[in-house]
Amino acid sequence: MKILLVEDDKQTADYIAKGLREHSHVVDHADNGRDGLYLATGEKYYEVLIVDRMLPAMDGLSLVKAARASGVRTPVLFLTTMGGIDDRVAGLEAGGDDYLVKPFAFAELLARVGALARRPPIMAATSLAAGDLEMDLLARTVTRAGKRIELLAQEFKILEYLLRHAGEVVTRTMLLEKVWDFHFDPKTNIVETHISRLRSKIDKGFDKPLLHTVRGAGYVIRPPA
Repeated sequence: MKILLVEDDKQTADYIAKGLREHSHVVDHADNGRDGLYLATGEKYYEVLIVDRMLPAMDGLSLVKAARASGVRTPVLFLTTMGGIDDRVAGLEAGGDDYLVKPFAFAELLARVGALARRPPIMAATSLAAGDLEMDLLARTVTRAGKRIELLAQEFKILEYLLRHAGEVVTRTMLLEKVWDFHFDPKTNIVETHISRLRSKIDKGFDKPLLHTVRGAGYVIRPPA
């Protein structure tokens, strides 16, 4: 199996990764939540995510919530020293599938990972919507109030990302990373230009706008109340 391990404690991470590799699994490792989210939502396919609750840069709960919001359906096993009922519930509500309290026996971790991998896959959503705006991910079409809207490839990517995070503010940096794969600021108005064109296509001629600019923060798709 291909497994993503997000664990900041080097000793624990080395122990887990070594054990999994001895059982012929492929393991990628991130030592903070931000990098873990980048890997989890990237192009690589993982069969299981093993995520520590307490992580630098972004905690495990936030990582999994963000991954689920981005459409990631990979089973998640949380690792944590927090073993209370409320902690377990919080992990499951964040999108986790199983919960293992430290310290643990490696044999149990291996069994839980195997059980998660054997679960039938959850079918990913094939459409996204906000209000009367609908996106068909298979046909690659967009309509609003039944009217077909023609988008360029980058505009489609931007709208898809915004719809996956509907109601949440999406920053310029997030769009640069997810749409253009830029991990630096190109010092251009590429985002602003594409947002302006996208807004003119999905909002112009309709009574209520869906795409809003949050000054100093970013952009948000928000259905009319």
